Amino acid sequence: MNDIVAGFALIAIVLLATPLISGLVDRSPLSFAFLFLLLGLAIGEGGLSLIEMDTHSPVLEIVATLTLALVLFLDAVKLQVEELRARWLVPVLVLGPGTIIIITLGAGSISWLIGVPVLLAFMGGAILASTDPVVLRELIRDTRIPRSIRQALRIEAGMNDIVVLPTVLILIAIAGSASSSFGGWSSFLAKLLVLGPALGFAIGGAGSWAMFQIDKKTPIRRELQSLYGLGIVLGAYAAGTAVGGDGFLAAFAAGLAVVLLNQSLCDCFLEYGEVTSEMAMLLSFVLFGIVLSGVLPDAPLWPTLGLAALVIFVIRPLSLGLVLLRAKMSWEARGFISWFGPRGLNSLLLALLVVQANLDDSELLLAVVGLVVLVSTVLHGASATPLTAWYARRIRDSVHEEERESDAAGIFQDHEEGVPRISVDALHQQLSGSAPPVILDVRSRMSYEHDGGRLPGDVRVPADQVTDWARGKKPDRSVVAYCT
Repeated sequence: MNDIVAGFALIAIVLLATPLISGLVDRSPLSFAFLFLLLGLAIGEGGLSLIEMDTHSPVLEIVATLTLALVLFLDAVKLQVEELRARWLVPVLVLGPGTIIIITLGAGSISWLIGVPVLLAFMGGAILASTDPVVLRELIRDTRIPRSIRQALRIEAGMNDIVVLPTVLILIAIAGSASSSFGGWSSFLAKLLVLGPALGFAIGGAGSWAMFQIDKKTPIRRELQSLYGLGIVLGAYAAGTAVGGDGFLAAFAAGLAVVLLNQSLCDCFLEYGEVTSEMAMLLSFVLFGIVLSGVLPDAPLWPTLGLAALVIFVIRPLSLGLVLLRAKMSWEARGFISWFGPRGLNSLLLALLVVQANLDDSELLLAVVGLVVLVSTVLHGASATPLTAWYARRIRDSVHEEERESDAAGIFQDHEEGVPRISVDALHQQLSGSAPPVILDVRSRMSYEHDGGRLPGDVRVPADQVTDWARGKKPDRSVVAYCT
């Protein structure tokens, strides 16, 4: 089949099939990631041989590059930095060491089971430490889960690639002997970690500022604003790459600039960007499935399945268990966070970077990562709905520590400050006055379900969602919260 026709056909399949099967996917243990990866495996060289594509295909490289750059940019834009400014070190320091432990244990397992050189094993450990936000997307939006737990998962999915990606790039440079002198390495690291991200930050900040200022004076149509955000992503990637740095880190820095500089992009871009990135991710899964169809036989089956079992059932739970020892949360929450570290598209994209560097055994590494990702998409995709429902039932049946915290930082810190209280009589007097306070019912989910009683005119807001409720509201009335 002609490459252009094949490309159009794959795009058509993704665009047509996604909405048509969405209802089925929502009601089944299957995930879009697994289905489209399976489709690629079926039509590739190892299946029906309808389409052949190797690991150096320009189509795969372009789609994969655009996808990863857009995903990283959106991850940064969606970070709720304003909530983390005062206590950002806590979740970052906790989740950062967790990622490093996973990388180290994963590298040891790959070296032992697959038998690749130590340097390549560490690349594999880093690649398999990356968690996939695609599988976590619906879970993170589910308000039945306490906000602190959802935010911890969101921070990890959005931030751990910023630990993983430089690690992979530096290891690739070491393996390729990109720099042999101290000066050469200093220049390489400066471009990778400073110059590239700085340019991306400048483009993101200046680009969003310019849009905001011009839109105030001469309104810009929403559809053009949607495309403008994509221009920022591509511009940051191109600038970061042009100066010898990394375009992906520059794209993430551009998104971070939008948040840190208190700029804003039209919500139409966020909607457009989400849809575009989702379609690009699903198309990437198909393309990777086609490529993996030809290279999967290179992976030793039982050692790779053993690696998948170690990564999913042992390494992540053990690593997260260690860093969550001091966290104020229930055993159900610890298990929930420890389990949901799915491997997916990000791992495949990072493995592709190793292949494109033409390192020895890089295609073997891609095959091993691909099989682990396939196992992960099955297990995590199938367990997402039932485990979320189980955890939600546990929350309804008893009070959990994590319900009292509105962000991830709260579950790692002790609160020494006192909480001002008001008596029943004083509250009654204020309610009878000319400026009555807003009454928030912040009882735990279990108490709210079983106690029944409510105060007249109160507003039901679970304690972990108070921050979301307060965002954007004018501070023109006092607020009184009550619980049991």
